[in-house]
Amino acid sequence: MNYTFYELAMLFFAYSFLAWLVETVVATVKEKNFRNRGFLSGPFCFLYGFTGVILTVFLQELRQDAFFLFAGSMAVATAVQWFAGKTLERIKRKKWWDYSGKTGNFDGYICLQYSLLWGVLGFLAVRYGNGILLGIYDLLPGIAGKAVVWGLIAVGFVDFAGTLLAVWHAEEKLPRLLFWNHRLQRVTYRLTARVAGYVDRRIGRSYPCVLQDQAEEKRTESFGFVQVFWMFVIGALAGDIVETLFCRITSGVWMSRSSLVWGPFSVVWGLAIALATMLLYKDRDRQDRHIFWVGFFLGGAYEYICSVFTEIVFGKVFWDYSAMPFNLGGRINLLYCFFWGIAAVVWIKGLYPKVSRLIASILRGTGQIPTMLLMLFMAFNILISMLALVRYDTRAAGKTPIHKWEQSMDEYFDDERMERIYPNGKAKGDL
Repeated sequence: MNYTFYELAMLFFAYSFLAWLVETVVATVKEKNFRNRGFLSGPFCFLYGFTGVILTVFLQELRQDAFFLFAGSMAVATAVQWFAGKTLERIKRKKWWDYSGKTGNFDGYICLQYSLLWGVLGFLAVRYGNGILLGIYDLLPGIAGKAVVWGLIAVGFVDFAGTLLAVWHAEEKLPRLLFWNHRLQRVTYRLTARVAGYVDRRIGRSYPCVLQDQAEEKRTESFGFVQVFWMFVIGALAGDIVETLFCRITSGVWMSRSSLVWGPFSVVWGLAIALATMLLYKDRDRQDRHIFWVGFFLGGAYEYICSVFTEIVFGKVFWDYSAMPFNLGGRINLLYCFFWGIAAVVWIKGLYPKVSRLIASILRGTGQIPTMLLMLFMAFNILISMLALVRYDTRAAGKTPIHKWEQSMDEYFDDERMERIYPNGKAKGDL
């Protein structure tokens, strides 16, 4: 099933509100006092809304398979929760939640108890919840439904932007935005007054570890955009070379493994290396098994999402593990998840310190101009590659070129050339 922008937006806000309501009620009952569990000023927990949309889009094909829908929801939602926690910690160097006291926790951000709960919630949402919520939304007339969505987007923007300004102590920069944010906060307090009384300092009460004094953290290396970009480029180049050699050794053929039309670059590997570095480098002194299991689970979830994304956007399946044991929809398999874990350890423990020095040497020796030129080239390369892949798919469907860009893609990137660049790119029905 293909969802429209308005349907996905409605699901996002519906799950954000329902999650806020459930978390607030549960915390209030448990602590015998009102606890507003939202991070923002409004009645929303956007992490849940975002997760609900991710599961809706990427796990739709598992809707009729109860076990794999549960397992996939548990894995993807846990990965999103861990990623969100680590990202917030990188921004403010504080933990917004901490499960260190719970059994089976990992890094304090995820634990077995909540991972299982994520699996159940994801199963219920994809199997039943989406249909119920969209059925209610469909009762609204077309114009009214769209107006509701745009109204919620406006409220969400004021909520999110105003809260960020408060967190960063930059309220004076946009006072008008803060005015509407505070109005929204008062509306939220009136809404929750039926559960309990007014709560002062909302975020501090919900997440006390944010405002409490903590021991000085070990200084960690900061990553600017330029460094992350170079990690992406080096990871994309190395990933393409490794996969090309792997295909040669295992299949006996030289095969293009590039994601882009110009140059040996694997975008999947480039993004993986950049994300792994930002999320895991702080934990470089922890035991190898810690980094291995993070790479194992997050690498598998990442590869699954990449597979679904490329199929939805470009209409092609670029890898298929259906013939391998312990695979999930042909998109991931147990063996390659182990490879992801090993790659994480090798990168963080062994390769990154050397690559970091190489990047620093490049920047010192060449300055910023070559980097800017490379950025422009990669951005243009990615754009043209996306257009070529989209046209490759529509051309296979028998659609004639209408726009100028479609004619250009047909001229410069015909089927023969695209098959050389993407020899494994197959339509779902051709597998």
